[in-house]
Formats: sequence, C-alpha cells, structure tokens
Amino acid sequence: MYSFEPSEEQKMLIDAVGKYAVNDLRPAAREAEEGRLLPPKLVAKGWELGVLQASIPEAYGGFGDRSAVTGALAGEELAFGDLAGAIAVGTPNLFALPILLGGTEEQKQEYLPKVIEGNWTPYTSALIEFAFDFDPLALKTTATLKGDGYIISGEKAYVPFAKEAEAMIVYAALEGVTQGFVVSKGAAGLSVSDEAEKMLGLNALPTYRVKLDGVKVPKANRIGGDSGFDFERVLASMRVANAAAAVGVARAAFDYARDYAKEREAFGVKIAQKQAIAFMLAEMRTEIEAMRLLMWEAAWKLDTVKDDAFIEAYLASTGAADMAMMVTDRAVQILGGHGYIREHPVEMWMREGRGFAMFTGFTMV
Repeated sequence: MYSFEPSEEQKMLIDAVGKYAVNDLRPAAREAEEGRLLPPKLVAKGWELGVLQASIPEAYGGFGDRSAVTGALAGEELAFGDLAGAIAVGTPNLFALPILLGGTEEQKQEYLPKVIEGNWTPYTSALIEFAFDFDPLALKTTATLKGDGYIISGEKAYVPFAKEAEAMIVYAALEGVTQGFVVSKGAAGLSVSDEAEKMLGLNALPTYRVKLDGVKVPKANRIGGDSGFDFERVLASMRVANAAAAVGVARAAFDYARDYAKEREAFGVKIAQKQAIAFMLAEMRTEIEAMRLLMWEAAWKLDTVKDDAFIEAYLASTGAADMAMMVTDRAVQILGGHGYIREHPVEMWMREGRGFAMFTGFTMV
C-alpha cells in the first residue's frame, strides 16, 4: 500500500517548486496570458529546480531515479502557480521520459544527456490530432516501414514549442499500433504552422500544428528499436500528469474563491457564511481531495512494476478534468460579477479548466 507521507527528498523538492509557483509563476501569469508570451527567464528558473533531472539516472546526465509520484506532486504545485508556465517548464519531459521508459540503451545515451545537461531547450512531442474522434490508441497519423526507415504521414495539433523544438517524438500508428519516432528539426517533409494556435486558454503557451508529408526517419529513431515500446505506459504517465495539473488549477481557484468569500460582505455578513456558498465550497474541496487521492494512487501504481496503472490513470484524468471544470466554474460563481472580469484570475482558471478534457499529451510525469 502506498504511503500518504512524502519522503524528505520529496518534501524539499515540492517546497522549492511551491515557492517558485507562488512567487514567480503566479505573479507573471496574467501578463503572460494577455501578451501571449512566457518570459524565457521565468521558464529557465523553473527548469533549474531540477524536477526532470531528478527523474533521470546519473548515467544519462540526471541525478535521480524516475518517480511518477514525485513528478505528480511537482506538477500539481506548478499548475497551482500557473498552468501555462507549468506545461512550459515540463515540455522537455514529453521527449525525455518516453525515451527513458521505452527507449533502447543507445537512444538513452544519445538523447537524454542533450535534454538534461544544458539549459532548458524545447524538446517536445506530437500526440494530439485535430479530429472529433481523436483516440491516442487509434491514430490517423501513420508510419510505414520502407527500406531502411519509416515513412510518417499525418497532421498533429497542439504541439508545445514545435516551432523552436530541436527534436520531437511523433506518435503514429504502425500496423495499427501506436509507436513513437524521433523526428529532428528541419526533417524533409516536416512543416510547422507559422502562427501559434489560438485557444480558449493557455494563450501564453505556444502550440502549433505540425504536418508530416512523407517524413522519413531511420529505423534507429523508433523508440524501443525494432521491437518498439509500450505506448500505454507512456499514455498512463501523460494522464497522471494531466490529473495532477487539473488538481493544481482547481486548488488555485478554490483557494481564491474561499478567501474572497471570507472577505466579501453582502447584507451585513460575509458571504462565506451563506449556506449556499458554504455548501458550494465544501463540495469543491471534497472533489479536489477525492481526485488528488485517485491521482496519487495512479502515480504510485506507475512506480510499482507489478501493477498496471492504465485504468487508474484514465479514471484519474477523466475524473480530474470534470472536477476542474466544476471547481473553476463555481469559483467564478462565488465571485459573482467580479468573477467575470479579468481583475480576478478565476475567469482564466475556468478557461483552463475547460481544456483538461483534451490536454492529455501536454505534459508527462
């Protein structure tokens, strides 16, 4: 059975991440959202905390061993500060962790030090497809074995930092099975949209459409080599990360609404004393705690070889997405008319909360 008490190392890391989230990410969030730009120094400071580095063994340039629980704890704290900033800091995870989990020894030696040992560099991955029936286990982007390599064709959407990425992992269906392929910057047939996508939220995070028109990659670029890798394990890690981020955003919205309700007076009393508001806050807090426990359980199972976390990760991700929408919407309601204006951050959190249903693939633990 998993423990509810983080280790001393986890406490130290989460304390540092929490301070960065509150003191750096949160104050910059509104301006970054309005200006559609995250300050590079802000992202670099988050990278220096070493969250990803702590998940990579020393042999590949890191200083620890992967722990999905630690990654989930850190992801929640980062998203509590600002979701766009959290995803930006964690974008290299999308490239490094699949290779760590399923890559060959040669791939780990070749790619992981490049990501880990230097400054924050935009390595990313392309999973999501712009389709109503998008299913990560039934992709429309295809990979076909031809001669000494694979030919990849298709289109991806919402790819973080695709324009600047040194390399990305492109997920494609190979004989009906989702596999990952390393595609380097400037590969023939690879094109990235000129402008970043415009979304309801996360406007500070640059995401792009990516087209692959017969992009050829060598056999050595298939994650896991000729035998491939277990994508479901990677997908479960993405879903746990999505759940952790949803909990972080919901916590931020709840805390703000609670504090506002304690200060705001109506008809001579604080509105927190109104039964309707008190019940609303109680239900918000209950749902946050429930989804956090489900997310922790899924992360714990990811860390235990004997357990398959695929179902738990799916439940955590879908449950947390619904919870985040409910909590952030109610935070706006509690603020009344003030919740609808940009003077308060709850409207931004509500826009972000609506997106968790499609954010799987934006980050990974």
